[in-house]
Amino acid sequence: MSRVCDICGKRPQVGYKVSHAHNKSKKLWLPNLQRVKTIQNGQTKRIRVCTGCIKTGLVTK
Repeated sequence: MSRVCDICGKRPQVGYKVSHAHNKSKKLWLPNLQRVKTIQNGQTKRIRVCTGCIKTGLVTK
């Protein structure tokens, strides 16, 4: 199961979680993906789309 937006290609981001004492540990930020039924080329398909693409109207439900 890949965590990639089918419209914009947004992927998980990797970085450090930094404490107050400046201790660093690896962290993974996942995109907010939703499964949405869309109409593409006259067919209904179910795709994974980030909420940013849904809000901006790049997906027709």
